[in-house]
Amino acid sequence: MRTRLWAEWAWTGAADGAVEHGVLLTVEDGRITALTRTPEPPVGAETLQGLTLPGLANAHSHAFHRALRGRTHSDGGTFWTWRRAMYRVADRLDPETYLRLARGAYAEMALAGVTSVGEFHYLHHGAGGAPYSDPNAMGRALVEAARQAGIRLTLLDVCYLAGGLDTDGTRHPLSGPQLRFGDGDVHRWADRLDLLDLDGEHARAGAAAHSVRALTPEDLAVVAATARDRGLPLHVHVSEQPDENTASLAAHGRTPVEVLDGAGALGPGTTLVHATHLTDTDVGLVRGSGSTVCLCPTTERDLADGLPRTGDLDPAPLSLGSDQHARTDLFAEARGVELHERLRTHRRGNLDTGALLRAATHHASLGWDDAGALRVGARADLVNVPLDGIGLAGSPPERAADAVVFAASAADVRHVMADGRWVVRAGTHLHLPDAAEDLDTVIKELYV
Repeated sequence: MRTRLWAEWAWTGAADGAVEHGVLLTVEDGRITALTRTPEPPVGAETLQGLTLPGLANAHSHAFHRALRGRTHSDGGTFWTWRRAMYRVADRLDPETYLRLARGAYAEMALAGVTSVGEFHYLHHGAGGAPYSDPNAMGRALVEAARQAGIRLTLLDVCYLAGGLDTDGTRHPLSGPQLRFGDGDVHRWADRLDLLDLDGEHARAGAAAHSVRALTPEDLAVVAATARDRGLPLHVHVSEQPDENTASLAAHGRTPVEVLDGAGALGPGTTLVHATHLTDTDVGLVRGSGSTVCLCPTTERDLADGLPRTGDLDPAPLSLGSDQHARTDLFAEARGVELHERLRTHRRGNLDTGALLRAATHHASLGWDDAGALRVGARADLVNVPLDGIGLAGSPPERAADAVVFAASAADVRHVMADGRWVVRAGTHLHLPDAAEDLDTVIKELYV
């Protein structure tokens, strides 16, 4: 099927975020097959008013955390006390409820313009850690949830073997709800990963190490080698909290980034999530390795993580995630990166609009190298944001990208196309029109 779309304004990848007027896109078989400039919409082409962008990439998601929204934000405590509430939710889920919860979370992402999600998946097994008859039943629930929501999924399968690392270097075994996360040892994790059979077109596997708290340096080396040998993206939580650095130094005499470097886990195929508390040496290792840094500003604020050294990391590529889903809004995450850096440096204009949009459309960190750009041959992923709503009214159209990055919200998204198929039209999910009601129902069931 051939579709012609005339974008009133489009961001086609300009480094500074500049937009072009009158971009005609031809879409066939899920790809952009032609892209031309014409000042007026041709006969037969659909007009997309306002700004059209490539589909957004949510590079770090914990789908089951969506059940915590509105329940954990105002009660004080620390990251570690928040984690106990998260474990209670994890303990209630099974493949059927996980499918329903994730489907709602992914539908919300689609409505916000997300066309690819990286699911950092460690909720693998049943109660007490007993495997399901299909040891990847929980992962397959996520794959099906993404399919029903109309977005692509990279299932970042997490190796998670220890329950924590104390600041004196003591490593704890998994216990309680954490038992559902572990495979026993790193080789059993790799064996289970081998059993995943994903189509590669709409769902792909990736590898993940939870953190240096959950794996020894030797285990990290095996995970890194597994990802490298199989050509999989590798994601890992790094230095989200100061206590993680203190514990790593006590146990290994090295920071988490230095441990990863020693394990061969840094490199262009690796994404370091949060990377909030880095030393000068860490920054140099990240920059030199070509690793991507995934920032999740809303979560990092909510959990009082701290401010990352974003500007110092340049030219390390950036990606964005909604992480615990306190909100699902990649525009908010994009501007959060710059606003955090303004707070840290007391200087405005550290990352321009183009850099923030590249972070928001960094599908390559999830293994989708052919997505994230309006260009011939790319996957036909489009997000359309009109400029006539109350929130963007008065914005100069020639600066539409600036307006969207710094003022738009997910609610401003009007149309979303993924792989050449419309998923959202006029702000409504075409396949899951009752997603909000269904999500409300399953979350309330988890708290009964």
